[in-house]
Amino acid sequence: MKVLVSDNISPKGVEILKKGGLDVDVKTGLKPEELKAIIGEYDGLVVRSATKATAEIIEAAKNLKVIGRAGSGLDNVDKVAATKRGIVVMNTPGGNTVTTAEHTIALLFSMARQVPQATASMKQGKWEKKKFMGVELYNKTLGIIGLGNIGSHVAKIAMGMGMNIVTYDPYLSEEKAKTLGVKVVSLDELIKTSDFITLHIPMTNETKNMINEKTLGMMKDGVRIINASRGGIVDEKALYDALKSGKVAAAALDVFEKEPPGEAPLLELDNFICTPHLGASTEDAQENVALAVADQIVDYLVNGTIRNAVNFPSLSADVLSVVQPYINLAERMGTFLVQNFDGGMKQVVIEYRGEVSKLNYAPVTIAVLKGLLTPILLETVNFVNAPMIAKERGIEVKEITTDEAGDYLSTIIIRVKSDGKESSVAGILHGKKYPRIIAVDDFIVEVVPEGELLVCANNDKPGVIGGIGSVLGKNNINIARMQFGRESQGGKSISVVSVDTPVSKELLEELKKLPNILSVKQIHLPA
Repeated sequence: MKVLVSDNISPKGVEILKKGGLDVDVKTGLKPEELKAIIGEYDGLVVRSATKATAEIIEAAKNLKVIGRAGSGLDNVDKVAATKRGIVVMNTPGGNTVTTAEHTIALLFSMARQVPQATASMKQGKWEKKKFMGVELYNKTLGIIGLGNIGSHVAKIAMGMGMNIVTYDPYLSEEKAKTLGVKVVSLDELIKTSDFITLHIPMTNETKNMINEKTLGMMKDGVRIINASRGGIVDEKALYDALKSGKVAAAALDVFEKEPPGEAPLLELDNFICTPHLGASTEDAQENVALAVADQIVDYLVNGTIRNAVNFPSLSADVLSVVQPYINLAERMGTFLVQNFDGGMKQVVIEYRGEVSKLNYAPVTIAVLKGLLTPILLETVNFVNAPMIAKERGIEVKEITTDEAGDYLSTIIIRVKSDGKESSVAGILHGKKYPRIIAVDDFIVEVVPEGELLVCANNDKPGVIGGIGSVLGKNNINIARMQFGRESQGGKSISVVSVDTPVSKELLEELKKLPNILSVKQIHLPA
């Protein structure tokens, strides 16, 4: 079998591919049309971030069986197109955890002691000891927003330096926090009490511009801020103003809204430190991910073993064809549920009713966990590591089966529990293929789980539905579908509204202020 390595990876990775019995071509720097012209010859493709495996490229890849990414990010691979073609897409999660955490600590020290500024000054022939007075890290409070793999490693290093750690992660269980030895607080408390703040969260509609004019105003005078996670989480204009005024003593960014940032105003400031997205850029990390992806490619093409796949569980083709529709349903249900649930997850109960209870439902459970964890974590969650991540975060997973399915051939029910709170969702396959959500908590609905959804909890009173429609229409948001469910006449009810485009934070707030509206949640699902 032939493998194309289209980006620069460690020669040791190439050697592993060859020793595995694969015919390897290394052709880097290919233009899209050049890649398209030759990709049909290959069974495997190894990329980093430069190669764009677009739908057009994948369509031309008639023999391609696997795409391996040496790294975690997969923005350059069209996963939907690959999945449709039956191409396994793999990455190497965890390969850059230590590297990114260490870069965060490097930025932390650089801010505290003004190392880059002092270096630049000396290179200009100056000796300015008084100008570059620093601050100690010992006994200072470090606020960590997001305690996944990278955030947890930052916490361990910082605790070893004598820093006081406070964390905000709404999806972290108390047990996991105790294991790490960190104090969990609200986002407001972290923002108000931290001397240093570091971000380790994914970029979503909810986290976009999390650090903004309002949150910056709540911070201590002289706070210092680090972002080595994703661009866009920090409002760069608001940060510029806060640095200029002295409200923020210093900031260090490794990521930007636009990369490269061009002539961004932040670059003019002496109290701003920056690096060109170097979080994962060490020789060690690059070698680690090259070795890992090469091993995975050999395992799959030679032995048929799937590891670290982001679009397939480890199943034979025969079993997969039967179980795949349930996997799709379960992942969408999990993604829906976690975005509709307030609080951390301590227990996940998955109930399989009817025909699905007789299948190999283990990958379906994994799909539930992948759906629950993906929206809330910065690191990649896939079918291999989802159970491990759930365990690491102290989430108990319980499966229940019964032959009885009620009105349907098969039903899947997911319940999430935490600190006295509980939420559930039930789903079926319509025509054994098309996913449907048939209940949200105690409300009976029939929702197509795709695209942008609004879940509105409200009192069952006249005018609520009209009010929602009026506000959305006024803001040029088209309603595709609308489903309603209620406990009883005049009691509580929910409206699940499918819209064609995402709704802004401002519009969500407007909806929440409507009479008899109790809450509004925006749910993002795959198309």
